Amino acid sequence: MTGSRYQVYRAALPEVCAADPALMAFTADADGRCEVFAWDAGTGRARQVTDRPRGTLHGTIDRDANVWWFDEDAHGAGHWRFQPFRGGPDLPGLTGVPPGTPRGLAVSDDGTVALGLGDGRTTTVHLGRRGARAHEVTRVDRHATLSGLTATAGLLAISGPAGSEHAVTVLAADGTPRAVLSGAGEHGRLWSLGFAPTAGHDELLLVREDDDRYLLASWRPGTGIRTYPWCAFDSEITARWYPDADAGRTVLIREDRHGRSTLHRARLDTGTLTRVPTPPGSLLDAAPRAGGDVHYLWTDTAHPPRMHSTAGTALPALGTVPGRVPGDHRDLWTPTPDGPVHTWLSLPEGRAAGGRGAPPPLVLLVHGGPADHDRDAYDGVVHSLVASGFAVARVNYRGSTGYGPRWRRAFGAGVGLTQVEDLVAVRADLIGRGLARPDAVGLWGTSWGGYLTLLALGTRPGLWQAGVAVKPVADGVAAYRTTTSALRTLDERLYGGTPDEVPEAYARSSPIRYASRVRAPLLVVAATRDAKCPPGQVRGYLAALRDAGVRHESMWLDSGHDGYEGGDHVAVLRRAVVFLDRELRGTHRSPKTPPADRRGDSGRVRTAAAGTGTAEHTERRTAHAEGHHPQRPA
Repeated sequence: MTGSRYQVYRAALPEVCAADPALMAFTADADGRCEVFAWDAGTGRARQVTDRPRGTLHGTIDRDANVWWFDEDAHGAGHWRFQPFRGGPDLPGLTGVPPGTPRGLAVSDDGTVALGLGDGRTTTVHLGRRGARAHEVTRVDRHATLSGLTATAGLLAISGPAGSEHAVTVLAADGTPRAVLSGAGEHGRLWSLGFAPTAGHDELLLVREDDDRYLLASWRPGTGIRTYPWCAFDSEITARWYPDADAGRTVLIREDRHGRSTLHRARLDTGTLTRVPTPPGSLLDAAPRAGGDVHYLWTDTAHPPRMHSTAGTALPALGTVPGRVPGDHRDLWTPTPDGPVHTWLSLPEGRAAGGRGAPPPLVLLVHGGPADHDRDAYDGVVHSLVASGFAVARVNYRGSTGYGPRWRRAFGAGVGLTQVEDLVAVRADLIGRGLARPDAVGLWGTSWGGYLTLLALGTRPGLWQAGVAVKPVADGVAAYRTTTSALRTLDERLYGGTPDEVPEAYARSSPIRYASRVRAPLLVVAATRDAKCPPGQVRGYLAALRDAGVRHESMWLDSGHDGYEGGDHVAVLRRAVVFLDRELRGTHRSPKTPPADRRGDSGRVRTAAAGTGTAEHTERRTAHAEGHHPQRPA
């Protein structure tokens, strides 16, 4: 359902107009789709700006209070457009620009627009006055992102894929290279976080990986990179400049460590670091605002996200469920040879260890990435599963973020195979603690989490009783040859080369190699226009299952990898919960889904004929099924 029962939301704060901080733009629910809204904090009123059949995700606001959004087609390509805050005609951000996928937008104080667009092979950066004809600044033969524009539009920053030789490039407005910045050491990486927002202050904020820590850094013309050793953290950080000129060189830092978040204020001129108080849990977003205000989006596993302002600024409400989420929520650590694996566990109320009766069926909800992590945060899929009587374990396997660079680089047993070892260890630990039973354990993952689900089912077939893989990587080599350039770069970094250079590494870690060994019933959800986990490699995997006589079901969506419609998410959520209920409990009953849920994918579920031993879902509706997990990096 959508509309009155189900809503979608984007886990991001409103963007704020620099000249009038009461004027904001944000993405919220509109009849089950994500759309862009204008918000006036002074009046507490919102106005819907976009109304597109498949929804709208990307939006912002510039200094002159124009609301921007990306107007994309069904394949994700399109143009940036804008509209005055109080309403008016939709206008092109720049003219003379071909359609492409969004790879960054920035608007300077004087209305100069810089935007990055991709075409699958290259990235082009265009520059021009707002609403006027653009000129091409640069074109690079790789995936890249526009990550900064100075207040006077004199300098631009372009970031390459993390881990590539092209870290951050600084260009003049005419495209002349001013600097090429890279990380330090064997594993050093560099992230660009934008130029200082005040005119005359051409300083680029950076995060630098150095051995087993992350450090704040910055770059200035003529002086180069300066690192701040007093501002070092042992897990991932991101940072934003404070907007006030009188704040000096001050940034707000958010650290995600062991599945929870903390905020810090760093004054670069004085070398001081102070904690910004926030409740225990996760901060999905945080931003400094004018006058020392800080906006943050807080949640924990038992409480859906809520926006907060330290100055009491009125912020829009998110379309989430009210109050506390039912269940017994905790975290635990499982010993392994490489160090303890952290798991977030949610149990139906009254079903903790030592309670009456057998433990409930367990679902390992496997996050994507791999450079991501599950956290102490509300999740609509967890809510639905726990309300339906399942225990849910979210495992931050090796390779996850939030536990330091060494953990993120830990792939000792091979890509995917290392992570399966951790899933197996957590399963055994939960059984040993009396929190699960060995005959009722399932897996559910999306994107790279779907890949791990398929790999675990094939390499350790006796341990699982059901699996759900949504938009997975099913054939590593076929996926590499047909996916996006950014994901090919990621694969080359993970595997140490291309499939032609290290064929056995790809083969050992590819689920299709083990398809004939799968024993648990399997539900595979895929999308016909998925550029990240392309449909052809999923079809090949399904054919291998059929040839081996493996019992499975498939559900095809007429969509891409990402999308903005809640109805799609609910369609797959219902299908998956019913499937797991049948396979892990042997029952047929309707799942209990929450009245509001998390983001989804856009597209239509379509029908296809069923083969022997298989079933393809038949449902005519606009529907989306992304599951809860973040996607592979784009």
